[in-house]
Amino acid sequence: MKDIAEIIATFARVGYLKPAPGTWGSAAAVPVFWALNEVGGFVLCIAATFIVFVVGLWATQIMTKDATAGTEEHDPSEIVIDEVAGQWIALWPVAFGAQMMGVESARLWPGYLAAFVLFRLFDIWKPSLVGKADRRGDAMGVMLDDVIAGVFAAICVIALASLAHGVLM
Repeated sequence: MKDIAEIIATFARVGYLKPAPGTWGSAAAVPVFWALNEVGGFVLCIAATFIVFVVGLWATQIMTKDATAGTEEHDPSEIVIDEVAGQWIALWPVAFGAQMMGVESARLWPGYLAAFVLFRLFDIWKPSLVGKADRRGDAMGVMLDDVIAGVFAAICVIALASLAHGVLM
């Protein structure tokens, strides 16, 4: 079970890439999200995000079983499944926008870029609720801080899209 948990938690070993494994995990999540969106649209993206969260929580619990809260081991850098879940949440507005506009989602590439940059910003900066979740020191905290960072990024993506399409167009 630990081998399966490791493959899931490291997103097929992407988490072992250096430097900045969290950024590599987020970057790897983007094309997978795009593919899911092309195959099944916004609904599949939402379902896949929830599945990744649940399976990722399980894998993170296994990978951090012997870790001490408040230490680096409670959130090892190679665990990037949390970045995948958070990045996908940040990308939800892009998938929804493409579906509502009836266009291929790659046409919304500025949204993909904004979601990536904003998610990384909130994940690294850890403002407010993101930092509070991170300080939990358990597997749920590992997953939850990225989910909240993803929500913050998604809100900003919506605001930027509203600005671009409402004011600049």
